[in-house]
Amino acid sequence: MPAALAELSPLHEHDTGRLRAHLQRVPGPRSRRGRWYPLIGLLLICVCAVVSGARTITEITEWGQRATTTVLEQLGIRRHLPGRRRAPSHATLTRLPAALDGDALDDAIGAYLAGHDHTDIGGTSSAPRPAIAVDGKALSGSAHRTQRHRHLLSAVTHALTVTLALREVGAKTTGTAAFRPLPEPLDLAGTVATFDALHSVKDQVRRLVQEKKAHCIAVIKGNQPIASAQLKALPWEQVPVAHTASGTGHGRRESRSVKTMAIAANPGGIAFPEARLALRIHRRRQESGKRRTRETVYAVTSLDTHQASPADLGGYVRGHWGVEALHHVRDVTFAEDASSVRTGTAPRAMATLRNLAIGLIRQAGWTNIAAATDHYRSRTDNALQLLDLEI
Repeated sequence: MPAALAELSPLHEHDTGRLRAHLQRVPGPRSRRGRWYPLIGLLLICVCAVVSGARTITEITEWGQRATTTVLEQLGIRRHLPGRRRAPSHATLTRLPAALDGDALDDAIGAYLAGHDHTDIGGTSSAPRPAIAVDGKALSGSAHRTQRHRHLLSAVTHALTVTLALREVGAKTTGTAAFRPLPEPLDLAGTVATFDALHSVKDQVRRLVQEKKAHCIAVIKGNQPIASAQLKALPWEQVPVAHTASGTGHGRRESRSVKTMAIAANPGGIAFPEARLALRIHRRRQESGKRRTRETVYAVTSLDTHQASPADLGGYVRGHWGVEALHHVRDVTFAEDASSVRTGTAPRAMATLRNLAIGLIRQAGWTNIAAATDHYRSRTDNALQLLDLEI
C-alpha cells in the first residue's frame, strides 16, 4: 500500500483490509434496550445488498429477507427466539441510515478503501504520482418542498475512481470551510490533487500544498477573474506544443494538445497560490453527425517541470473527469438521482454505501458495474468474499 494513500486510523496491521474491523468504529445510534440486531450486521446487510444492485431501502430489505440463515449468521444476524424475524424489517433498515453518524461512516469506509493500492491494479494508471480528484455532486432527489437538495464533496482516486473521503456540505458551495474536513483522514504527501474551476479555492490549495505536502492542479475560469485574465494574457503563441494525444470512444473522436509555461508565484506572476507552471490545453472533439467543437482550458499547478512532464500534466487534467464516470454509475446503475430518501443522514449514508460498492467492485477487477451487480445478485457467496467474508 503506497504511503500516499495510507489511512491513518489506529487499526491493527492485519485488520487494515477487513471491512468489518473498519465498520466497528461507527458508533451505534440506537438504544441498547430492545435492540435485536447488532449494528455491524445491519451495515453488512446494506453493503451486500447494494453490491448486489439494491437501489432503495425496500430492495435492501428484500435482499435480507431472501438471504439464507447461513448468510445472515455470517453477517452477524442470528435468530434469538423462536418465531422472531430472522432478518431485519423494513422499518429497522429505514431508521438506521437516517440516524447514523455520517462523518464516522464516511471515515470508516474511506479508510477501508484507502487501505488498498489503487495505483497499479489492472495497469489503470501510468502517472508517476497517485492522483485524487476533488469534486462535488448534488443529490437531486433529496430536495423536498422547502428543503434544498444535499450536496456531497468527494475525494476520488483517478485510477479505478474509488472514493476515499466524502463530506456533506449542505448546498453547492466553494467555501473553504466545506473543504477543510475532507482530506483530514488521508495522508496526501506526494499525491496530486486535481480541482475543476468551481472547486479551485485558493486557501484550500495553499493548505494542501503547505500542510498536507500534496501537489495541486487547479483549472482556472471566470470565478477567478484576475488569475484567468493573467493566464490568457501569457504569450502562448510563442510556446510550442509540448504534448499531443488523441483517442476515440463513446461515439466521438477527441484530440488534445498541451502547452506549459513556467511562472513565478508572486505578485508579478499569476494571482493564485503555489503556482509554478501554467497549462494551456486545447481540445478538439468530433461526435458522429455533429459539428466539431473546440475548447481551451487553462490551469495552474504546484508541480515543477522536473516533477511532471507535459504528458503527465495533461493526463492528470484528463483523469480528473473520471469522477464524472463515477457519478454516472451512481445515477444510472444505482438510480441515485431518482432516490427520494430525505430523512436525517439517510441520503448521505446511501451515497456512501454506493461508493463502497463501486470501490469493492472496481478493486475486484470489474469494469462494468451493472454486470457486476447482476453477478453478485445471483452469487451471494461471491458477494461475501468481496467483503472479506466467507460462508
